[in-house]
Amino acid sequence: MTLINKESPNSLALDLSERIRHRIQSAEFTDGDFFLTEAELAEEYNVSRRIAREAVNRLCALGLLEGRKRKGLIVRHPDPVEVWANCLPSLARSPEKLADLAHFRYALEVGAIELAIKNASEEQITQLAALAEEFQQTAGTPEDRPRRIEVERQFHGLILEMSGSPIIADMQKLLATLFENSYPARETPVLAEETNQRIIWQHFELVDAIKDRDVERARSVLRSHLKYLLLTPPQTT
Repeated sequence: MTLINKESPNSLALDLSERIRHRIQSAEFTDGDFFLTEAELAEEYNVSRRIAREAVNRLCALGLLEGRKRKGLIVRHPDPVEVWANCLPSLARSPEKLADLAHFRYALEVGAIELAIKNASEEQITQLAALAEEFQQTAGTPEDRPRRIEVERQFHGLILEMSGSPIIADMQKLLATLFENSYPARETPVLAEETNQRIIWQHFELVDAIKDRDVERARSVLRSHLKYLLLTPPQTT
């Protein structure tokens, strides 16, 4: 029997949840395997049923366990993107956390450009060039603002898809959607013509750099293009 020191209920539940998580990972359970019941956990770790339930609830919230009536607990291997999707709306309510997420998005996109260039197909590059053209057509017209934002999302999403990593691509989609919802098109200002032209040029320059398989050039353009994400609070383009 594993003994847990007498501490506050929250500390006990957190400690127990970490022990259970480590046990699940160390034992290499497969998705859908049966684990223990709350009663069995409470007895084995010498804690109250309430502490065992709180620990289990923490792991269920993370998607690592699933409770089944009259059957006990089932081990799950959660999709990390799905877990993030459940957490992001709460994080977006804090300006500080939103700024952190903007920095994360910057690091994700700039960091993935090397993989994108390495793995991009000619068909994807052609699609990217078409999106750059459409972005240019919508960039200067206020009434086309929603379409401009959608094309921008597709442009960056395609670059992340080029990386060949579904997790990277899906994370970028989550973050892009988060910032679109945090800064609706109707609340963002119409950009000056000089700024519009610079952003249009950056799109075409990114396409050319990817086409030429020039990592450093693409990374330099992308850093400049996404530098607004490093501002506090984050701004939009």
